[in-house]
Amino acid sequence: MSVVTRFAPSPTGFLHIGGVRTALFNWLYARHHGGKYLLRIEDTDKERSTQEAVDAILDGLAWMGLDHDEAPVFQSTQADRHRAVADQMLAAGKAYKCFATPEELTEMRELAKAEGRNPGYDGRWRDRDPSEAPAGTPFVIRVKTPSDGSTVITDVVQGRVEVQNAEIDDFVLLRADGSPTYMLAVCVDDHDMGVTHVIRGDDHLNNAFRQAQIYAAAGWDLPSFGHIPLIHGADGAKLSKRHGAVGVEEYRDQGYLVESVFNALLRLGWSHGDDEIISREQAVEWFDLPDVNKGASRLDMDKMLALNAHYLKEKPAADLLALARPFIEAEGWTDIDDEGLARLVLGMPAVADRAKTLADIGGMAKYYLQEPPIDIEDKARKALGEDGLAVVADMVGVLGAVDDWSEAGIKAALSGYAETKALKVGKVFQPLRAALTGAMASPGVTEVAFAFGKEKTLRHLQAVLAAS
Repeated sequence: MSVVTRFAPSPTGFLHIGGVRTALFNWLYARHHGGKYLLRIEDTDKERSTQEAVDAILDGLAWMGLDHDEAPVFQSTQADRHRAVADQMLAAGKAYKCFATPEELTEMRELAKAEGRNPGYDGRWRDRDPSEAPAGTPFVIRVKTPSDGSTVITDVVQGRVEVQNAEIDDFVLLRADGSPTYMLAVCVDDHDMGVTHVIRGDDHLNNAFRQAQIYAAAGWDLPSFGHIPLIHGADGAKLSKRHGAVGVEEYRDQGYLVESVFNALLRLGWSHGDDEIISREQAVEWFDLPDVNKGASRLDMDKMLALNAHYLKEKPAADLLALARPFIEAEGWTDIDDEGLARLVLGMPAVADRAKTLADIGGMAKYYLQEPPIDIEDKARKALGEDGLAVVADMVGVLGAVDDWSEAGIKAALSGYAETKALKVGKVFQPLRAALTGAMASPGVTEVAFAFGKEKTLRHLQAVLAAS
């Protein structure tokens, strides 16, 4: 059997990070088994569904690299098919028309509640002839569920789960206006799309028992279910915005790399030994549903930041600059000449060592792009007192004489000067850093000077001396 999975989001808001994790697990399972991964947009809630949300879903999945193998299915276009299946069940005696009024249903629920019973539908029209209802009375179509025995779901993640059929009422398939319910639409769509494995959050586990009744009534084989654990915050509470439960596009806009988001979500509820850093290729090779944990997983933003910092360091300098460019432009550097770009490429490794996000890189780009005279922060100005300026003045000659303009060559010149003057290295590096960058929390002085080149380095030093 060829594996077919699907991700089925509702376009009523942003693509929640939990939804992305569900999409990821579906994609990985299909890729691992050489099957197909499909996308269905469940847009039947016309009042809340928006094209903006559809676009956000498609954009977010594309950014994550979760490519679907066929054109997306829009559930709203399948309503006629959903109704046809309900009519077939009706004709086969697997479903029936229910003429109970809203008032009767309310009275039914209240009575059941008062008697401590399941407040589901009591089956009053299950065996009655529709002719007993007055002409023109609106009706819904309900599925006939077994009145005894139990329904067992052998879940790939959760294991064997059983519910007594007495707990499952004859639920609605078609509403009085002829519109299909979620339960019917999902089952018909999954069947028609050839879905073999329904992988979704474990908050849908109860739905599986109802959906099993629809499959049985329609005479279809039940797909395999894999209900994956929900995501909680690092404190164990239900995931919310304060934990990082935002749309996937917000992670991108905050400067996270797709590799870190992919890696972090992969490790939420699934593991491969003690491996923390897992590539996309390794994930496809290793992932399987039986390895998914049953219990809830926790989203730790500190770990995601650490992963992001790791992947920033792994990026080739030119690639990292391309990714960081929008963040650099957001800081006001929109017209960078070729010389400035070259300095940034040389400076990327040093910046990446100190950054956790692309936004951090955007903030540090100024150290390589600003031209003298530059603004000097208060802490840096303290390093440019009388002693510091004396060092800067000496550096014009020391660095001007350096032939090997490399980080090693620059460092050797600075260390040699410090030794000659009997100064601690920091007494040399700190005023030089202040003069070159205007800050003390900048990339290292040898790294900045190397990226600057000799001419620009000397211009910065001379500008500080001129302003003193």
